[in-house]
Amino acid sequence: MFSNILIYFVVIPLLMLGGLALCRNIKQVRAVAVTGSLALLGLSVYLLVDYLAQRAAGETAQMLYTGTWSWFGPLNINLAVGVDGISVAMLLLSAIILLTGSFASWKIDPLPKDFFLWLILLSTGVFGFFISIDLFTMFMFYEVALIPMYLLIGVWGSGNKNYSAMKLTLMLMGGSAFLMLGLIGIYYHSAPEGQPLTWNLLEISRNASISTGWQYFLFPLTFVGFGVLGAMFPFHTWSPDGHASAPTAVSMLHAGVLMKLGGYGCFRVAIYLMPQAANDLAWIFLILTGISVVYGAFSACVQTDLKYINAYSSVSHCGLVLFAILMLNTTAMTGAIMQMLSHGLMTALFFALIGMIYGRTHTRDIRLMGGLMKIMPFLAVCYVIAGMASLGLPGLSGFVAEMTIFVGSFEHTDTFHRVFTIMACCSIVITAVYILRVVGKLLFGPVYDEHHLTLTDATWWERTSTVTLIISVAAIGCFPNFFADLIKFTFSPAIFSVIGMN
Repeated sequence: MFSNILIYFVVIPLLMLGGLALCRNIKQVRAVAVTGSLALLGLSVYLLVDYLAQRAAGETAQMLYTGTWSWFGPLNINLAVGVDGISVAMLLLSAIILLTGSFASWKIDPLPKDFFLWLILLSTGVFGFFISIDLFTMFMFYEVALIPMYLLIGVWGSGNKNYSAMKLTLMLMGGSAFLMLGLIGIYYHSAPEGQPLTWNLLEISRNASISTGWQYFLFPLTFVGFGVLGAMFPFHTWSPDGHASAPTAVSMLHAGVLMKLGGYGCFRVAIYLMPQAANDLAWIFLILTGISVVYGAFSACVQTDLKYINAYSSVSHCGLVLFAILMLNTTAMTGAIMQMLSHGLMTALFFALIGMIYGRTHTRDIRLMGGLMKIMPFLAVCYVIAGMASLGLPGLSGFVAEMTIFVGSFEHTDTFHRVFTIMACCSIVITAVYILRVVGKLLFGPVYDEHHLTLTDATWWERTSTVTLIISVAAIGCFPNFFADLIKFTFSPAIFSVIGMN
């Protein structure tokens, strides 16, 4: 088992949990959190390099580094792992945000050890989810990633944290109920009659044993189940409250990584295993995700709390991910995965900066702030960069991701798809409105309160966090071909042969 590199994405977080349990002071907690996060980032980079080397050497298998270890024989449940280019990209994203979130939580109080224990448990679920190709273990890691959110928000959050934590937990558990029903249905139709049933994604895809009638029933269950976590309308209402009340690192991981489990699951499970139903029913979910894109952007325009602005912006951008996936062609799907990477990094940067500003001004209300460029220029410049990435400035990640989505979406020649593509494109204009409004009010103009003049700029650990994220955002914007090639070679030709696209 331990000869497979993917296992260490779960082993390292588990070792971190053991190390944190033995810590006796905050310095030891920080050392374990940062050391473990650096190890995971190093492992992710090594995996990326080795994966590209294997691809260059002519390896054509859809999943690499596969391994299977029996767990519960009677139900054929296995710890089955494997990754393709999309999984590798998601692992790298998760490692970057975990490291930067650890630096952003350098001064977390109270109970820093307990906070990091729950945070690392959440990340264990995230890493396990992205390496799993067994539906049962994938669902298990999915739940491991969700459950810590209640305590992380309820104990270390702010504002109406108890309400937000309970609302988030109940709505995501409701989505999990839909998902569990869908996965059980897939399991019982995973193999031709007379052959052993399986939870393995690759085997189910090869068997192609789910009839069209059952696909029509199971596809909505799985897509909605994952779509709840992806903030799909009308199941998005948990997201703004959850983001607004969560502590900084939790918001970073929540918006930057956890919500990506939704889009990844919709692609990896719902569309990959049930392409015929995806082709026939996509129009229903295109309407819902199109509403998410525009509604989230308009809602962000009328908010005055920095976290609510970014939370509704996340509803819009994550809606764009699901919207692109449902376009069912290579270009749009490539854009969807790039948007997952882009949004994960830039929203983590946003929440990190908001937490740093709030820690100094003790308010997130933009009506009570102004002139921060004079007071904390480093943080202000970083906020401008994050804003430009969000509204799609060329040279940053948001531009290449959104342009790829819109170009791919417009490949459809029918009126329905093109109307909804144009409607989604309008979100760019709305995004520019609320981003520029916030930047102008928050950073420039007169200082709102003279006592703010005594505030300090970013510390070294805050600079480490923000600069790492900015470099990552710029890397995607400046080298889009690298990431696009990493992603597009992993799409299964079988999907497009069924749905008639390319």
